[in-house]
Amino acid sequence: MLSGKKVIIGVSGGIAAYKTASLVSALKQAGADVYVLMTKNAEKFVGRMTFEALSGHRVITDTFDSEEYIIPHIALAKTADLFMVAPATADVTAKLANGIADDALTSTFIASDCVKAVVPAMNVKMYENPATQENIAKLKSHGVRVLEPDTGHLAEGISAKGKMPEPSILYRYIEYLISYGRDLEGKKIVITAGPTRESLDPVRFITNRSTGKMGYALAKVAAARGAETVLISGRVNELSDNVTNSVLIGEKSVDGVITPIGVKKIEVESAEDMFKAVKAEYKDADCMIMAAAVADFRPDTVAKDKIKKSELSEGAKGSEGNDISLQLERTEDILLWLGKHKKKDLKLVGFSMETRDLIENSEKKLREKNADMIIANSLKKKGAGFGTDTNIITIIKEGEITELPLMTKEEAALEILDEIFG
Repeated sequence: MLSGKKVIIGVSGGIAAYKTASLVSALKQAGADVYVLMTKNAEKFVGRMTFEALSGHRVITDTFDSEEYIIPHIALAKTADLFMVAPATADVTAKLANGIADDALTSTFIASDCVKAVVPAMNVKMYENPATQENIAKLKSHGVRVLEPDTGHLAEGISAKGKMPEPSILYRYIEYLISYGRDLEGKKIVITAGPTRESLDPVRFITNRSTGKMGYALAKVAAARGAETVLISGRVNELSDNVTNSVLIGEKSVDGVITPIGVKKIEVESAEDMFKAVKAEYKDADCMIMAAAVADFRPDTVAKDKIKKSELSEGAKGSEGNDISLQLERTEDILLWLGKHKKKDLKLVGFSMETRDLIENSEKKLREKNADMIIANSLKKKGAGFGTDTNIITIIKEGEITELPLMTKEEAALEILDEIFG
């Protein structure tokens, strides 16, 4: 997603500067062309050689520090895709907000017309000071993205607001800002993801093997392309924000998903919960993508207390009374309901997970659900289906079938959105 992007990282003189080294490393490994600008005070916390080794470029600290007949801050300002200042001290935040350009970092920031982000990190009293808050408000009014600091352990030994977010979060925020063009701005896309749980009693439930990865990938790409994105998600194995950077740049050592930045997430439990959330969100949606694995059936009654084995003996099968027959009832068919109530210009997309007759069953679903598109995949194909980071999808529209090769779920999400809005 970041391959070939030119990213400038500005580092000012705060203790959090040591974290920025991990961010630069992750960006470089992701294929970005990374340049680091440091204030003189920043060098007191992290040596410039660290950033030079990680970025592969000479660190600029002086406005006129150049071996060529160019002014470095002007050359970088013309070609960057993003400029992030992390950490931004109270002093540097004030300079950036008020147009003061007295070193390489501030001069380049002011000269740049790329996407800009500032990450304040400082003592809580400095952060809460009215002057600092005014400067932050001024930066936002200028179109600069400002990330709120976290609450946590600060250098002075207290736990309070002012801590710079972890490099993994900053990395994801950069992905969100510049990975794709903002071609879907003005669109509202509602996506369902993950499994539903249908309760038997307060302890047990019926579910399926969905991990939500495909739906979360769709939400990530949709938000990065500028859409107002709503993710209605069943319970999934979600990773915390404090995961290692290696996970974020493509390694597969950790399973699970991360809620994408820029996405409104609605957590649900059952098929009925998901149906209610979908009905609430679809009224002003431009596109509904139903990627969740919704249970087709649920127990017709839910016990208020845990069902004990001794309570199953009477009328149960087997000499020892250990067997039980469950009475199930149909859940609401969400895609069918949307097809029946489809508004003009609403794009309706469903998913079809099959183990046999993939095309025939998916074409039938397309017709019966009044959908505009069905995304079909087979559990029997290696690399497709539940729990993988890859997928093999077939895009089915009326009179048109497009089979795609093995790709990451994020790449598949990009293809799906291109097909919907292309």
